[in-house]
Amino acid sequence: MKNDVIINTTKLTKYYSKQLGIAEVDLSVQRGEVFGYLGPNGAGKTTTIRTLLDFIRPTSGSAAIFGLDARQGSVAIHRRVGYLNGELALYDDMTGEQLLRYLGNLRGGLDWQYVKELAARFQCDLPRRIQGLSLGNKQKLGLLQAFMHKPELLILDEPTNGLDPLMQHEFYDLLAETKKEGRTIFLSSHILPEVEKVCDRVGIIRQGKLITVETIESLKSHSIRQLEIHFAAPVPANKFTNIPGVRDIVIRDNLLTCTVVGSLDAMVKAAARFEVANIISHEPSLEDIFMTYYNGGKNDAE
Repeated sequence: MKNDVIINTTKLTKYYSKQLGIAEVDLSVQRGEVFGYLGPNGAGKTTTIRTLLDFIRPTSGSAAIFGLDARQGSVAIHRRVGYLNGELALYDDMTGEQLLRYLGNLRGGLDWQYVKELAARFQCDLPRRIQGLSLGNKQKLGLLQAFMHKPELLILDEPTNGLDPLMQHEFYDLLAETKKEGRTIFLSSHILPEVEKVCDRVGIIRQGKLITVETIESLKSHSIRQLEIHFAAPVPANKFTNIPGVRDIVIRDNLLTCTVVGSLDAMVKAAARFEVANIISHEPSLEDIFMTYYNGGKNDAE
């Protein structure tokens, strides 16, 4: 396996008795990228992560991290990974500082100055006992334990759960810094604008099956956009019929509105035959794109 491939799975499958968790998932995550794993609750995101980390065993298929078999090399892999569990459970009778020092000692020691810097960024009250913390403050501790040893790979399951908007932005800044250092992030989320904001590529998982892996830009390129074209004068409706990928055309005086699926090229060329005063394109959110996959769209056959 090439050194630039950090996570690799081949037909990774997990059944819980007769219930499907994931089916034949083929993934390849490159060094230094932020990879988003997108799907609603129950789609198979957490099952994939737990199988990668050897917390559960696959029914069939294989997984590797750093070129090491996820099962046989799990101990070595865990030394190089920072992990945030989507169902975070902490030792309630400890303080935040006691927990982080305990986990750091298990790893053979930490740069405690760096831990304090992270705690300051996330406004963590480390002397406070964990049982008295809110969900958001517990999540901050979870993030600190994942990042504090500067791992080569971060596997983060729903990382912004419970965080307020200010802390979410701080987390996004930390992700950007981590990526700049050449480290790799695998981020599972059902928060669509979050994935759109921070990820280089995204895999969309549906009912345990990976239905696409694409760049954010590629997903947008074949998605639905709402277009407004303002002309200098009224235009004839018959000049805008049967344009590939264009539907829902409405023309009122100098204004044309429509829905474009995929490339804008054909519509722009049709409009260019007249004097165009302005074009407004309402770019799709990842949520719009996501819903096209889940409501049929290009994957109806699956």
